Amino acid sequence: MVRYSDELLEEIKSKNDIIDIISEYVTLKRSGRSFFGLCPFHKEKSPSFSVSPDKQIFHCFGCGVGGDVFRFISKIENVNFKEAVELLANRANVQLPILENSGDEKLAMLKDKVYKVNECAALFYHQNLYTPAAKPGQEYVKKRHLDNKTLKTFMIGYSGRFDELYKELRKQGFQDEEILASDLVNRNSDGRYIDRYRNRLMFPIFDVRNKVIGFGGRVLDDSKPKYINSPENIVYSKGRNLFAMNIVKPQRPKTIIMVEGYMDAISLHQRGINNAVASLGTALTEAQGRLLRRSCEKVIIGYDADGAGQAATLRGLEILNNLGCDIRILQIEGAKDPDEFVVKYGPEKFQKYVDKAISLVEFKVKMLKKELNLEVVNDKIKFLNEVAKVLSKVENSMEREVYIDKISSEYMVSKEAIYSEINKLLYANNKVEKKLEKPIQTLQVKHEEEETVVDEKTQRKEQLIIYLLINNYEKVYPIFKKIITIDLLKVNKNREIVSKLYEECEKGNVNIENAVNWFEDENVINYLSGIMAADFEITDLDKSIEDIVKSYEKEKLVIERNQLLKNIENAKQSPKEEIAELEKKLNDVIIKLAKIK
Repeated sequence: MVRYSDELLEEIKSKNDIIDIISEYVTLKRSGRSFFGLCPFHKEKSPSFSVSPDKQIFHCFGCGVGGDVFRFISKIENVNFKEAVELLANRANVQLPILENSGDEKLAMLKDKVYKVNECAALFYHQNLYTPAAKPGQEYVKKRHLDNKTLKTFMIGYSGRFDELYKELRKQGFQDEEILASDLVNRNSDGRYIDRYRNRLMFPIFDVRNKVIGFGGRVLDDSKPKYINSPENIVYSKGRNLFAMNIVKPQRPKTIIMVEGYMDAISLHQRGINNAVASLGTALTEAQGRLLRRSCEKVIIGYDADGAGQAATLRGLEILNNLGCDIRILQIEGAKDPDEFVVKYGPEKFQKYVDKAISLVEFKVKMLKKELNLEVVNDKIKFLNEVAKVLSKVENSMEREVYIDKISSEYMVSKEAIYSEINKLLYANNKVEKKLEKPIQTLQVKHEEEETVVDEKTQRKEQLIIYLLINNYEKVYPIFKKIITIDLLKVNKNREIVSKLYEECEKGNVNIENAVNWFEDENVINYLSGIMAADFEITDLDKSIEDIVKSYEKEKLVIERNQLLKNIENAKQSPKEEIAELEKKLNDVIIKLAKIK
């Protein structure tokens, strides 16, 4: 892992308060000395996501994820630690040093070069669109009613023939290794370098940091494939990004419209609908769902009206629903997709359909209605059964009742019959509606990897040692290091953490609160953040230290006593003087044990 100095990390953290940063992604409400909100990393109805302004730590008591502001940005933006540091440093106008050329850093440097290659390629393609050679591209954008402002906003471009881009990139000083890593150029069996995209309209793909990470290229004749998209590489993962999110996210809209293709999103933006994003040639992934969830309050799915589009809608809906998103489904009429509709009817009419977008439950019921003939008895029974299954998954009883009223009225189905089927399902599944309550802040610790069973009291004591070392290291470290040796700790994670804390304290590291950045194992980081975020309710620090020290002094004496008893047992044939000496030592240990209260 790339390491910056603790002093530098502390400077960046001091200028990026964790409450301010996380509040950009999560709605937080104060509760005592901490803030709580719904966790952005797992689905939940009751807030278990805690942020401590005092400790500058976040921790979810539900899923266990936690850490400091760097860790949060790393997870929420899907970047590595180094990139998270860079993002927060740029935000705070902190100059970062050039790191040594380690193995990890070589990869990081190559990634930086690929970003620059992509940026250069995007500019080259865009400028190329305005040349005489790009007449097919010019005719296409004219046919699609794209104005010059839109072309510049999305940096739409045109790829030329054979190796034009390769020659331009070499001219700009890029090496073959860097160019090939971008996947913009391929090398054939003859050793010649050939542009991946030729004679295509080019759509650069930006991440949320506004870096060019890939491209989509559309053919301008009837040849196949219609679109070529960047393969996954060291900077591009299609399942983790959304087209136009770099434009939409900074606006912090309450609602985002999710469409299927590049042109759908571009066409909507040109006509003033600036909250549209598109998937990247793939069904909606969970990572894309999380990106949507943390970027807005409501997601409207506006996929194409054909069979494939409807199937993609259902898959996307399930993912977003499982992530706890507020979802609506756009159902336009008179056009096959949002692009065609907005060109044909205008943005005002499109917005009316957006305002009338239906819920997940309503969409599923409509889909059922399309598949069945309610005039046929068996179909009506099947419809009732399937509707009941859909409604049984609605957790809020009032919301469920509204849907029952609406479905009963609209589809001429008895409310009593719907209630009856739902109750059967709820009873069968042993489902009980519960009031949403604030979770008890308990530190969840798994010990599957431990060789022996560790009792709860011991677990808590060892966690308290870590907590005190981090929060009061100047006072407790000189005391603990004399008494509490690593071998006395029972939990593997605790041994690893305490060993590292001792090491840093011995070095005189005054930034021990940055301990979460000293580990690479995600389980250890989450575990440590849980300890740091936990409330140990220490009313008397000196008494807490004294109790811990006494317990380990006693444990060491017990170990010594047991060993002496074994030695005496094994020394039956030894000289009397040796046995007497062992017995004297045993007596001394027993006296010491008796003095410890």
